[in-house]
Amino acid sequence: MSRLRVRLAGAAAGLLALLAVADPALAHGGAIAANRQPVTVPTWLVLLTGGAAVGASFLLATFVTDRAMVRAVDGWRRLVPAPGRLARGVAKAVGVLGLVAVLAVAAVGPTGNNAAVLFVWVGWWAGYTMTTYLVGDSWPAVNPWRTLAGLLPSMDESYPDRLGSWPATLALLALIWVETVSPITDDPRPMAAVVLAYTLVTLTGAAVYGADQWFRRADPMARVFRYYGAVAPVQRTGDGLSVRLPGGALSELEVEDGSEVAFVVALLWATTFDGFVSTAAWAGVAEGVRAAGVPLALAYLAVLAGGFGLFLGGYRLSSRLARRTGDTYLSAGVVARRFAPSLLAIAAGYHLAHYLGFLLSLAPAIVVLAATPLSVPAQVPVLPLPGWFDLVGMAAILLGHVLAVWVAHATAYDLFPGRLQAVRSQYPFIAVMVFYTMTSLWLLAQPEVPTP
Repeated sequence: MSRLRVRLAGAAAGLLALLAVADPALAHGGAIAANRQPVTVPTWLVLLTGGAAVGASFLLATFVTDRAMVRAVDGWRRLVPAPGRLARGVAKAVGVLGLVAVLAVAAVGPTGNNAAVLFVWVGWWAGYTMTTYLVGDSWPAVNPWRTLAGLLPSMDESYPDRLGSWPATLALLALIWVETVSPITDDPRPMAAVVLAYTLVTLTGAAVYGADQWFRRADPMARVFRYYGAVAPVQRTGDGLSVRLPGGALSELEVEDGSEVAFVVALLWATTFDGFVSTAAWAGVAEGVRAAGVPLALAYLAVLAGGFGLFLGGYRLSSRLARRTGDTYLSAGVVARRFAPSLLAIAAGYHLAHYLGFLLSLAPAIVVLAATPLSVPAQVPVLPLPGWFDLVGMAAILLGHVLAVWVAHATAYDLFPGRLQAVRSQYPFIAVMVFYTMTSLWLLAQPEVPTP
């Protein structure tokens, strides 16, 4: 046991050291662009190192075969007092006022360097999302649409169980597609129209099916933050707030059916797609598609749907293979649902890698534009990032995958009675994680170009 602790401590120290010298890719959206330079390390070495790191973390995890120790690590927690009613009221007010401000500034503010555009894409989608997996999910209190839905009468129709979470999955993919093919990441007027349309659909759905059913099953943003929040160290319980190790709640997260598995994969694929369409490789393909007379909007839709199908199909295949390697009578669907939460650690790591530099570069611009939201200042500052910052993104990706390996390991020992059975069941999932790792690192290593 002492040798194992030394190995674990050494691995943790190495990862922390890597994080200390570390850099993420910058997103392609926003009224102000920030360019990212590719890392100077050869791409093949980056990919090989990333895949080897995930494989090595799996080998290290296999030394931990004591179920009591796995449960102790995964179940460690400390209770702290939850925020009171006043704090929750303030959070609701901030959410509603923020939504109103975004719509107002986007509608009447300047078309260039608009504060609402930066707030949505940099402050909310990049910065606020990070807080949900780095700290805890505060969206149930902040969510302005849920607050407004609570003021409306409800028909309380029964939500069709046959739909599952497919509406949320398809809505998330649709929003990603609209973000890519429309000017909503640069032009405040179309962005305001999309936000307004989303508001109308959300409030209508909540009025028909009730807020609880709608935001639990059909609303994409509530589900995004709920799943990301499961990675965070702070969790809400009936007794208050529980502080846990990062990812400790993932092995307890209930994924009810195949539609929820699809949403988890869609969340992982969404950021991957966002990174892919900003590469020179896609720019070359897009030019060929345009020259052939095919609308680029259809090409983006084909890649979005095809990539999602590839990611989802690969994960389902790994679930079927895990059923064989684990020699279990459990169905492939049960195996897929139980191991799906481990993918959320990967999604969080890649989101951090993809957006952290974007957030830091444009943080000064948010401050300046927030002070004068209805006019354009003479100068909008952008924070330049040092060349070594790309290593931070790589560290975030690797840490996310290492955490995913541990979550899968803890899940396997909870699901299967035999030690060897638990280890063997993880083989297909580790192969999929290595594929995800190398894909993410390849995208991060590419020079970013404007999205066609």
